[in-house]
Amino acid sequence: MLKKGSKLNSILTGTCPRCQEESMYVDKNPYNLPKIFEMHENCSHCGLQYQLEPSFFYGAMYVNYGLTVAVGVAAFIISKFLLGLALTPSFIAIIIALVVLMPLNTRLARNIYINMFVSFDKDAATK
Repeated sequence: MLKKGSKLNSILTGTCPRCQEESMYVDKNPYNLPKIFEMHENCSHCGLQYQLEPSFFYGAMYVNYGLTVAVGVAAFIISKFLLGLALTPSFIAIIIALVVLMPLNTRLARNIYINMFVSFDKDAATK
């Protein structure tokens, strides 16, 4: 199980990186597309302001790009070499994987990005 206080726990659960007590998102389901980007302004437990500066999460686009490339490469390797598909079906598999995983990649990129700047604080978690 993921240990509370680890960055990996905050990244995979989408919880506040400082206290890991509350979800950063209004709706935890990333596949609720109209609300995919809706976040609470502050953590109700420790008070961390998620938007650290104006347009803070634009930087998450770079993280998302890296995740998208990783998913595309993984989909290609699985479809081409493990499943033995031809080149065209392999590229179709990449497109399907990217479309299906887009909401997860978007949330995961935001989670990774904010965890690059904010660390777990045991004192904030016990408030």
